[in-house]
Amino acid sequence: MDLDLIRSLAIPGTSKIVLLSADGLGGFPNPATGRSELETARIPHLDALARRGACGLLRHVAPGITPGSGPGHLGLFGYEPLRYPVGRGVLEALGIDFDLLAGDVAARGNFCTLDAEGRITDRRAGRISTERCAALVDRLRRIRIPGVELLVEPVKEHRFVLVLRGSGLSGHLSETDPQAVAQPPLPVHALSSEARGTAEIVNRFVAEARPLLADAAPANMVLLRGFDQRPALPRFPEVYGLRAAAIAAYPMYRGLARLVGMDVLKTGSTFADEVRTLRDHWDAYDFVFLHYKDTDKAGEDGDFPAKVAALERLDAALPGIEALEPDVFVVSGDHATPAVLRAHSWHPVPVALAGQYALPDAVERFAERACGAGSLGTLPAHDLMPLILAHALRLTKYGA
Repeated sequence: MDLDLIRSLAIPGTSKIVLLSADGLGGFPNPATGRSELETARIPHLDALARRGACGLLRHVAPGITPGSGPGHLGLFGYEPLRYPVGRGVLEALGIDFDLLAGDVAARGNFCTLDAEGRITDRRAGRISTERCAALVDRLRRIRIPGVELLVEPVKEHRFVLVLRGSGLSGHLSETDPQAVAQPPLPVHALSSEARGTAEIVNRFVAEARPLLADAAPANMVLLRGFDQRPALPRFPEVYGLRAAAIAAYPMYRGLARLVGMDVLKTGSTFADEVRTLRDHWDAYDFVFLHYKDTDKAGEDGDFPAKVAALERLDAALPGIEALEPDVFVVSGDHATPAVLRAHSWHPVPVALAGQYALPDAVERFAERACGAGSLGTLPAHDLMPLILAHALRLTKYGA
């Protein structure tokens, strides 16, 4: 999709749009039952939405490519992820309102657990409390490396942000996180010649972090990924002609919304808080991105029943959103996180688009195989926003 084309066709209007992203929405059948998490869950409101809307599947990057949460959400916002790459560190930093300067290199950090042989046993250190994270970040702030300023900030639970500030830095770096257990953290490698000095700095930071955390089990080491510098992206409100807001409890998703120019609304820590925030600001915006995290957490933990329960909690919250009567209501996700894989996957994700001008198809259930037979087919995620705008009567025709 050409964002310049959409910008030229976008027109003013009074219609209201809600885009609800259930993080890690997609799943995979449980071998014991042959049904996925969505196929197992009792989700009458999501099923009703699928029956009155148009359904399909979204592919977020390319066939066979597993998306991270950043590119997955960029696709939902209409940005082709391969054209607009953004490192996770930038999103985490912006999500906590960190003043990321030009030239800064940001990385997303996890506290993790190492065994006596230096192998990872838990990439998330048991999801330690945010308070414990802040205390351990204070230890990391003792590290000093000549020629660079190191800024370390807690985010949420086991997550933190590392920012390098100085001259001649580069974000073209490999990651220390092998994305697997039973392996040691990886050394950082420069992915371009100008990044060699930055790689040396990061490797020194990691080496000095290890003795500082040696007695802090389960959070006795760090993993770093998503190195990047802040990019310049087309601004969402200007491309689509929408007063746009984001409501998300987790910092990274607030950072992504801020990066594309949405207003990020202050909210609480639960999805119920997010729905209240939506209601409180309903009159001020044309478009609201609403984020739900629990589905992804349960999938990454490999907890099939917990993901089913998270889907049922989401379903129970839908009437509160539908009571606001959005003109277009879309539910999908940024990637699949099947509990059987305990990780993100490449599988397409269901989408349901409901509104006055959405032509219902034969889909009866909001689930992977059912939506795969829907009228929208399987489409790139970045093609969703033009469909949303069209159904909201926010696009004029192309050509004479």
